[in-house]
Amino acid sequence: MRILRTTLLSGLGVALAIAGPGMAVADSTDSSSSIGATTTAEQAAVAAYWTPERMKEATPLDVINVAADEVSTTDVEIGEPTTIDATDSPVDTTAFPNTGGEWTDGGDVVNTAGRVFFSMNGQDASCSGNAVTSDNGNTVLTAGHCVYYQGGWHDNWAFVPGYHDGQSPHGTWTAASTHAIPQWSSSEDMNYDVGAAVVNPLDGQNLTDVVGGQGVAFNVDYNLAMYSFGFPAADPYDGEKFIYCSGDTMQDFFLTNDHGMSCDMTGGSSGGPWFVDFDEATGTGLQASVNSFGYVFLPGYMFGPYFGAEAEALWETAQSS
Repeated sequence: MRILRTTLLSGLGVALAIAGPGMAVADSTDSSSSIGATTTAEQAAVAAYWTPERMKEATPLDVINVAADEVSTTDVEIGEPTTIDATDSPVDTTAFPNTGGEWTDGGDVVNTAGRVFFSMNGQDASCSGNAVTSDNGNTVLTAGHCVYYQGGWHDNWAFVPGYHDGQSPHGTWTAASTHAIPQWSSSEDMNYDVGAAVVNPLDGQNLTDVVGGQGVAFNVDYNLAMYSFGFPAADPYDGEKFIYCSGDTMQDFFLTNDHGMSCDMTGGSSGGPWFVDFDEATGTGLQASVNSFGYVFLPGYMFGPYFGAEAEALWETAQSS
């Protein structure tokens, strides 16, 4: 298992609403990345676009409906994972299971995680994301469909860490570039629904200097205790609260190689982080997946992509951008 530990400070679906004019339109750089707001004027325009009212008015879609003919599992190569030694894990197993509730224990996660906002096909949308350790100090992990969906890159992309009740306590961080695993941007294969954004510095500071960054883990085993976080916005949630689930995971035995967890988070939580070795006392862990999708025939379960070599390559590309 490849682990990148925290060295800094200690979405299901997308949400849509009609957008206004003046969007900063992303320019595609290659098939797996896109240029966002790079000039001072573009960054200011995107930050100004996401007013508290616009963020709160985003209306979520239902969970992504995954039909058998929409998921390609051919040529998927996931290396043999190794097991995390449970004796080294700080996870408080007395908290398991939890299928969805507001996170009130504080810790670093309330700062590193946040809501993601963007425009998709001329409409406003929202997801969730998380700041992670990186060489550039400005890398956010999210779901692939939160940066690229239905054949196009999203515009007006911004990350609001620590979001709650319409508040942006750490500011609005605009994306200089967004990235996806090639298997996602080429065919939207649900096995690779992982995305990343490199945000611009804000007021002369890098993102993780302000909010901290969580470690990232690749090639972890299935059937582990994990915590999932996000900002679901469909009933019974409204996108204003930071919600979590916790419990033992399983491997998807339907159409993907994803991790699965009992969780009732809804639209808007896509891209929120899944952690192994999560410590409730400090709010820190190792991110090993993101909220991705749920099956309509299996309510109450969330699935998140396996962080293998492809996800690690995505993280490497983003952190070096």
